[in-house]
Amino acid sequence: MYPFIRYATTIAHAALKAKRGDTLTFKDTSEIQFRCRLSDIDNFLEMNNGRVFTLYDLGRMDFAVRTGLGKQLLKQRWGLVIAGSTIQYRKRIRAFQKVTLKTKIVGIDARWLYIEQSMWVKGQPCSSALLRTGVTKGGRVIDTAQVLAALGQSEWDLPPTGYVAEWIESDADRPWPPTE
Repeated sequence: MYPFIRYATTIAHAALKAKRGDTLTFKDTSEIQFRCRLSDIDNFLEMNNGRVFTLYDLGRMDFAVRTGLGKQLLKQRWGLVIAGSTIQYRKRIRAFQKVTLKTKIVGIDARWLYIEQSMWVKGQPCSSALLRTGVTKGGRVIDTAQVLAALGQSEWDLPPTGYVAEWIESDADRPWPPTE
């Protein structure tokens, strides 16, 4: 089941932080903390891999609200889309452990925002995801220049490099639609 209450609570906390002046720019890293709940674990008594992806939504919402993107989404009637992702799992997250979730933008091209998210327990990285995300209007992805302009960050430039650029190139070779 999707954690709607957690999601709403995260948005409310982010809005309160933003109202108090604890805002972010697209150059900053968002950090939120939560505990791994019994509803997050699988039969191996660790956070379920699907739940990890779901909880990454919370970090992206905190980032969106605190950067002002959330307001622009409402004002411009924009939406958000995930167009691709890759994830690495390296350390188990057990029930009741305190988790720090970090979210940052690691690249921007003409169409996409590339976001890196990670979960940490006791200062140790547990998982890391790289996502290709976009802002949509009328079901179509809009140019990132339009998004940056709406946020007053038009001058910001962060072309994908390193592992992000390699992932973009590798993903372009992946066949679509998939074969049987």
